[in-house]
Amino acid sequence: MNRSFSIFIVLFVTISFYAQEAIKERCYDYVLNSVDGHEGSFVWKMKKADELSIRTEDISTLNTSTEDWLPAIVPGTVLNSLVYNKIYPEPYYGLNNKLESNLIPDLYYAGRDFYTYWFRTEFNLDENQFKDKKVWMQIDGINYRAEVWLNGNMIANISGMFIQNQINITDNVVYDKQNILAIKVYPVDAPGTLKPKSGKAFGATEEFQNGGNGDIGKNVTQLMTVGWDFTFLDGIRDRNTGIWKDISIFTTGKTVLRHPFVKSELAKPNYDVSQQTISVEVALPNYLPQNRRQRVKVIGEIIGENIYFEKEISMFREEVREVTFTPEEYPQLIINNPRLWWPINKGKQELYNLVFKTEVDGIITDSIFTRFGIREITSTTNTPDKSRTFYVNGKPIFIRGTNWLPENMLRTSDERTYAELRYSAQSGINLIRFWGGGITESDYFFQLCDEFGILVWQEFWMTGDTHHPVDMGLYLANVNSTVKRIRNHASLAYYVSSNESSEMPYTKSLIHYLDGTRGYQMESESEGIHDGSPYKQVNIMTHYENTASDRGSRVDGFNPEYGAPCIPTVECLREMMDEKDLWPINKEVWDYSDGNGFHLMSSMYTDMTNEYGLSNSIDEFAMKGQFVGSLNYKSIWEVWNYNKLNFGDRYTSGFLYWYHNSPIRQICGRMWDWSLEPTSALYAAQNACEPLHPQFDYLKNTVSVVNDYYESFRNYKVMAEVYDLNMKKIFAKQVSIDIPEDGVLNDIFKVEFPENTTSIQFIKLRLLDEKNKQVGSNFYWRSNNKYEGRKTLTGPTTAGFQDINKLTKTKISVKYTTVVEDGKHFIKLNLKNTGKSLSFFTQIQWLDSRGNPVRPSFYSNNFMCLLPGESEQIQIETSMSKLQENEYNLIIKGFNTDKQIFKIKLK
Repeated sequence: MNRSFSIFIVLFVTISFYAQEAIKERCYDYVLNSVDGHEGSFVWKMKKADELSIRTEDISTLNTSTEDWLPAIVPGTVLNSLVYNKIYPEPYYGLNNKLESNLIPDLYYAGRDFYTYWFRTEFNLDENQFKDKKVWMQIDGINYRAEVWLNGNMIANISGMFIQNQINITDNVVYDKQNILAIKVYPVDAPGTLKPKSGKAFGATEEFQNGGNGDIGKNVTQLMTVGWDFTFLDGIRDRNTGIWKDISIFTTGKTVLRHPFVKSELAKPNYDVSQQTISVEVALPNYLPQNRRQRVKVIGEIIGENIYFEKEISMFREEVREVTFTPEEYPQLIINNPRLWWPINKGKQELYNLVFKTEVDGIITDSIFTRFGIREITSTTNTPDKSRTFYVNGKPIFIRGTNWLPENMLRTSDERTYAELRYSAQSGINLIRFWGGGITESDYFFQLCDEFGILVWQEFWMTGDTHHPVDMGLYLANVNSTVKRIRNHASLAYYVSSNESSEMPYTKSLIHYLDGTRGYQMESESEGIHDGSPYKQVNIMTHYENTASDRGSRVDGFNPEYGAPCIPTVECLREMMDEKDLWPINKEVWDYSDGNGFHLMSSMYTDMTNEYGLSNSIDEFAMKGQFVGSLNYKSIWEVWNYNKLNFGDRYTSGFLYWYHNSPIRQICGRMWDWSLEPTSALYAAQNACEPLHPQFDYLKNTVSVVNDYYESFRNYKVMAEVYDLNMKKIFAKQVSIDIPEDGVLNDIFKVEFPENTTSIQFIKLRLLDEKNKQVGSNFYWRSNNKYEGRKTLTGPTTAGFQDINKLTKTKISVKYTTVVEDGKHFIKLNLKNTGKSLSFFTQIQWLDSRGNPVRPSFYSNNFMCLLPGESEQIQIETSMSKLQENEYNLIIKGFNTDKQIFKIKLK
């Protein structure tokens, strides 16, 4: 048995450290990705359905020519392909997507037939390879309805965006000629449109026209495509009609395995024994004579643990059965001293590998692979303020989470998923919420969350701004398919039915039946989780004062939505609109990508940027805009750090940053731009969420230390130094401390600022361990401007920075080496400030010959502030697949340093 299982593992999965390749549950013979857009192996074509006047049965045969059909991107959407074919302009540029521009027809006005398309491709099957096997087609996702035809026969009808289908096509395939697959894809039933001027009778207050007129919610789909204030307020024109996920071909013998699932029950209080209950679905899609049954042996192994188990069952024709192995029946499923899975900073992300196979008459008929983690995730509202607090393996975890938004036109890939989750892990967040108006992401997304230690909160495609699905059965079928797909992932922590609404009947009982190992609540703002805000730019001082929201105190309990923006870098801005619209700022164009100005980028954010002195160009403005964005992120994360659990002046159990990532190219950027180019906000968050962290409070002028480890530390030191604009040290203090486990030492000492100092000061904090090794640090800039209240643009974080332009120029010494390992290119840098002034916002860029950033590239740090004599080691990592030129440019520049260019040859 050992030998046979090892063979299956080699066949079915590709595993690498923090895998940049997706782990598959089985070996697929073909994944039918298109040549166009994905560099796949299959030619897909598309044709508007009402332009075909032939019999439907003929469209998937050689009787229909595709010579006049358009190339299609699959996976993708109708609009993706139409833009690719230059029928319509790029929606993410300027005002191209704006409804009033009339450049791209909208589904609501153009009608459903306008975006109803046929997609077609062809594939060959080798009879020697497929003979005497069951042949299956797996369709992972189509939006919204589809007829699936193969070789003149309809093989499936599909409804709902989140249904995964496995179709037995054994009797429909041919071996002597091309197999022709044609799929007719229909848009959503109710596309919705902009909210009428008279308004609608439901939805969150003060949130523009989110969800349009609400009709989009009648479908089971990606609701945000109708428009929201974090994207285009007037939506995506085709509502993402299309084959949006993979279509694959695989084979089995007489049986097929699906949905392996492991439930682990840990012994309390030591969590040192784990009992596994393991199940798998077995189907027998085989003809049997009447009253005959087939004996099937189901065999499982937890790889590398010497744990084997098997059961023989008797099945009738077309039966689907869940086969369960319990620790009572199989004592080998009791694991002593299990390797526990932990979130980021809390321990290792330990994972186990499980493989099932079936045998009929001694012949292996199918095999399937999965990974699982042994851990327990619970939550309670038995807290001082009744807010929900999460626990992992019996220990409380302070949630530093975020709200994930999918790419708004579903133009995604494994490369994009890896980059965004790599950045997410770098930022230090420990939970991602799939907001209810978005989607459920790919298996690869969950795989990476398992590996990076990022918890996932799953919502099920309903919001308070939209109607609920009209077809309850369809909705529950989508829930059923999704839960079965994702439930085995260690990172999956919590189920929530909707965003700010209620639930469909039977949802809770269905999820409990399918899983039963995770918590559930009806909606995102209930049961110990209060309503969110702020969402837009505010005076940064209000975060410290806890007055950032008009709704009252929001830094308390558990806040599911709290955040602010950061403008993208200038290179990204130039990819969004014409130069004439960038500078001087064209308010109409800027506001359109800002949810019609919702985040105040062309108003308050601009005013705060101008507090660093009026800019003469978009380059200067974008650089100064990074200062504002960095302080937005630093202040928010650190205010919540300060009030962690019981350690602050109020109880807080966590918050989710609103929002995490840009779904389109937009002015109101986040930690990275849609193009995968990081902003200063990524490195501000990375610093604020470092596991051992000293921080400064702009309102109290005090220094605190935060610990995110389940470990205490003794005999540490925290140091503060303050410099004026001329680099004169005006304050210094050091205190010895003992840091509590997973806790905070607040207000250790107060920083004193002389009255006769310069208008701007710089604060450097260091945290040293018992051997005087630096384990945490921080840097701040502060003005003398007096804070005069939340409705003003005043205060030491917000105004009075004009004299930053008087900062003396300095020099950066640069040393670097390059190396290529495992298909990745690394630049290892040593930067040292050799001048006598502060190097303010030193930026590193890795550019191609045209001056474009190489994306994605992973910088260990960026936008740094280096004191005179201070140095830092930085690493830049890029996949060699992104480096096709012979020479690239390494750029070192800063607010008060001259640009340095280093030519790096690769070939």
